[in-house]
Amino acid sequence: MELLGYIMALIIGISLGLIGGGGSILAVPVLAYLFALDEKVATAYSLFVVGASALVGGLRQHKSGNVDWRTALVFGIPAIIGVWLIRHFVVPALPDVLFTLGQFEFTRRMGMFGLFSILMVLAAYSMLSGKSREGGTGDVHYNYPLILAEGLVVGAITGFVGAGGGFLIIPALVVLANLEIKMAIGTSLIIIAFKSLLGFLLGDALSMSIDWTFLTLFTVIAIIGIFLGVYIGKFVDGKRLKKGFGYFIIVMAVFIFIMEFIVKG
Repeated sequence: MELLGYIMALIIGISLGLIGGGGSILAVPVLAYLFALDEKVATAYSLFVVGASALVGGLRQHKSGNVDWRTALVFGIPAIIGVWLIRHFVVPALPDVLFTLGQFEFTRRMGMFGLFSILMVLAAYSMLSGKSREGGTGDVHYNYPLILAEGLVVGAITGFVGAGGGFLIIPALVVLANLEIKMAIGTSLIIIAFKSLLGFLLGDALSMSIDWTFLTLFTVIAIIGIFLGVYIGKFVDGKRLKKGFGYFIIVMAVFIFIMEFIVKG
């Protein structure tokens, strides 16, 4: 199972390199089911993997001139605060059983993985949608109250489920900052990188014991996969792969829901 887990780490990276996003959403189920980590550890480790992978992608976008660093800072600070608040205060304080209905116990694991499966379906929908993304004019301006609220909410979701939420951030950058779509995609990767890494380092790394050897190995394999994916992408159709990957994510979301609410419930 562990060998399969490391192979999946490589596939996560390859998918990121091929389609530019979405692959890191598989980190939580891989860590939870193939490495048998509990929900706190799986979502924490996923934050690190997501953050490191997004940083590699974001720096590649920076080289192409597709990162607006000022916008990344404006959006990133409230998002980092949102992740940190959830990982440092909320998750450690959650009881094992959130509430009971008769004989049914709704556990912390059900809450975290249930929300995660919903997020997977939304991410898959953004991949499968036939609509081409439209960006702003590039005349950057900021709606600060909405940016603060959006950053806190997306950061909180990221902190709770351990996923980057790029499909939420990119439209927000377009609508709330008027960024062009290429710039929004590149900037979103930098935001995801810093909110995920700092949320992990300032939250989980201070409150739980981290297996750095395992986490570093898993992350390095995923990053190697990114470069493999970029190379493979020169020879294959990324759009068709993106649709196939979107359907796969839906299957995984259903699997997680069945495992947590039917098999274990």
